[in-house]
Amino acid sequence: MSPMLDPAPFFQDFVENLSQVFFVYDPDAHEVVFVNAAYEHLMGGNRKQVNQELPQLIARLHPDDRPYLANCWRRWQRGRLEEKEIEFRLLDPDGAEQWLQLKPYRQQTGTEQELLGGFLDVITSQKEYIANADKFNAKKNATLEILSHDLAGPFIMLQQLAEYMGEQVSSLQNESLNEMIRIMQTTCKDSVDLIRDFVDQEFLDSANVELKTERVDMVERVQQMMNSYQQAESLVDKHFQLIVPQEPIYISLDVNKFMQVLNNLMSNAVKFTPDGGHITLTVAQEPTTVRFTVADDGIGIPKALQAGLFDRFTKARRPGLRGEKTTGLGMSIIKTIVGLHQGHIWFESEEGKGSTFYIDIPLDLASNPDGRQKA
Repeated sequence: MSPMLDPAPFFQDFVENLSQVFFVYDPDAHEVVFVNAAYEHLMGGNRKQVNQELPQLIARLHPDDRPYLANCWRRWQRGRLEEKEIEFRLLDPDGAEQWLQLKPYRQQTGTEQELLGGFLDVITSQKEYIANADKFNAKKNATLEILSHDLAGPFIMLQQLAEYMGEQVSSLQNESLNEMIRIMQTTCKDSVDLIRDFVDQEFLDSANVELKTERVDMVERVQQMMNSYQQAESLVDKHFQLIVPQEPIYISLDVNKFMQVLNNLMSNAVKFTPDGGHITLTVAQEPTTVRFTVADDGIGIPKALQAGLFDRFTKARRPGLRGEKTTGLGMSIIKTIVGLHQGHIWFESEEGKGSTFYIDIPLDLASNPDGRQKA
């Protein structure tokens, strides 16, 4: 049998040629004991002077990310870090943001000694691509809702006119004319159903994929969504208002799914608010949660329908004021997605005075010094 080879040179050469930064940090000595050559390429530093350069790197941390990273650092040292990947930003001298992703690792090398290390990579281009995709996805969803409302209205009106014409000409007993009117009615109904089915399917699909959470500034995201509604005020004849703080609010969530939730609540408000009505979206930070509120001054929900509103295929499903159809699944899916985010949803409504829906989502870990949500 051939003698066993020492794999150490192989791994050393492998680490040195990685495109990612690989480092090892000794918490007791408060210094980096190893960093590979990628540090110089990606971070623009000198690997031999990495410990002298650490304060400069820390000073470049984005102010919004510092509490989050400090919290992660404390839990990492204690062996309580749950995150497999940590994303954060450095600021260049010109103010440009550089996104980094850290895959952390902690090793207990002895009874008391421990080492911290991991892989660090620059992901700025990926984050910019995802941010643009998310932005246009949110705009697409809002636009679909607005168009479905705006397009369905004329078809419903034509369907009603066709029904009226059918009643008026029935005495003529003209089979050809009756058949043309029937085709008009069927075409209008099928068109309205097609529009609504397409939009509903977008929402239904969002509940069929597992959560992909990331740390997101929700103030920025709801502003992007609300812009689409405010720009379409003249189309849907509603007044939209957004109330948010000036400071960012960060939450760890699946942003695409949660924005679908807000978009669906906004869509329901549009359906059940008469022309000239008001719809307000509010985002506010509470002690341990972020509260999202969608309020309207529409027709409200009858008391008899309120108890089962979140049930699957609820009997509370109603057509919109312009005849918009509903599957009865929307509120059930909303509650499911909110629950997957460890959140809570409830509502207040009075018939003839409008409805207000509330969603509480736990704050980001950085808002809690111990890294745990309070009860």
